[in-house]
Amino acid sequence: MLSAGNDLRRIRDRLGLTMRDVENAAMLIAQRRTSDEYLVPPSRLSDIETKGVVPSVYRFYSLAAIYHQPVGSLLQLYGINLNEIGSEWALALPPAKSHLVTLEEEQRSCRIPIKMDPGFDFRETSNLGRMIQQWGTVPMAMLSHMESPAYTYAYIGSEDFTMYPILPPGSFVQVDESKRRVQERQWRSEYERPIYFVETRDGLTCCWCSLRPNALVLQPHPLSPVQVRILKHPQDADVIGQVIGVAMRIGNLVAPELQEVREFSAPKSSVILPSSSSLKAATGADLPSIVTRKKLG
Repeated sequence: MLSAGNDLRRIRDRLGLTMRDVENAAMLIAQRRTSDEYLVPPSRLSDIETKGVVPSVYRFYSLAAIYHQPVGSLLQLYGINLNEIGSEWALALPPAKSHLVTLEEEQRSCRIPIKMDPGFDFRETSNLGRMIQQWGTVPMAMLSHMESPAYTYAYIGSEDFTMYPILPPGSFVQVDESKRRVQERQWRSEYERPIYFVETRDGLTCCWCSLRPNALVLQPHPLSPVQVRILKHPQDADVIGQVIGVAMRIGNLVAPELQEVREFSAPKSSVILPSSSSLKAATGADLPSIVTRKKLG
């Protein structure tokens, strides 16, 4: 707090303002706002600059106006960065009711990808972290947390219908690489069952997973035209992490049967089964999310 006060004094000195000048200017602001809360008496300004006293929100406003500084710049002197509010939302208790989201005007920039690898192919599911060549500052404050190394971001290719319609082609997903262990238990619905981001010899994909001795079962959504695959684990398939967030377009989706879906060229060591029922017959695997979903209607 003392350091912030010293910084405020240096700003005042640089502008050639005395404490009396600040008081007189704040008085004009208080008169215009018809509130004495905006007043900045010399004694209070001295306490702010030398004793670590934190200004009230009204005096922050007055000082920002008098020093010709954005309020956010003065708050940064006290360790508060308004541009980080968007990234804090995930840590706060989520509101129970739906609501409009309003960004602070000062949150005008954040760092997002501005240069992609020339080899980026929109038809294939990709790990965006490997494709981003350069991050830049652009006016998208809500995406400020995307540069965090704690997560991987992936793009669902235009020909990848593995998890359609939950994850339609063209979606962006957030992957938590700390959650690489496949969970297997009874799920009340398909939306509770974890979706994993998996790397295979053929590429990347998002799917449900289950473990078998030395093998990983890659299970698509039952409405998807993609077939179940059983791959050697970890030789031919490796779980990168669990999908924990998704951004997608809605209202303009085309049924997969109307699309040209690329056939997966599975490795020789893999086994392709035509349907979930065939998987259960061949492996004895219980698919709780599908069965439960049918029970729930």
